[in-house]
Amino acid sequence: MSQTDKRKQSLYFPEDMLKEIQDEATRQDRSMSWIVQMAWKLARSEIQRFPSVNAVIDADDQPSAPKQ
Repeated sequence: MSQTDKRKQSLYFPEDMLKEIQDEATRQDRSMSWIVQMAWKLARSEIQRFPSVNAVIDADDQPSAPKQ
């Protein structure tokens, strides 16, 4: 049997988003944790396409061509 690593972590959400998550958890008769985990699994590939903060900062540091 595989063992699941369960660690507690505090996450902070805006109040309106937290209410939406709670409403959806109630609608689906699931825990809020389950809803957030499923949302992450569904969105992970799209989120991984976002540039890292370092990539954005590095791009800002590159000299740009002079404007004409």
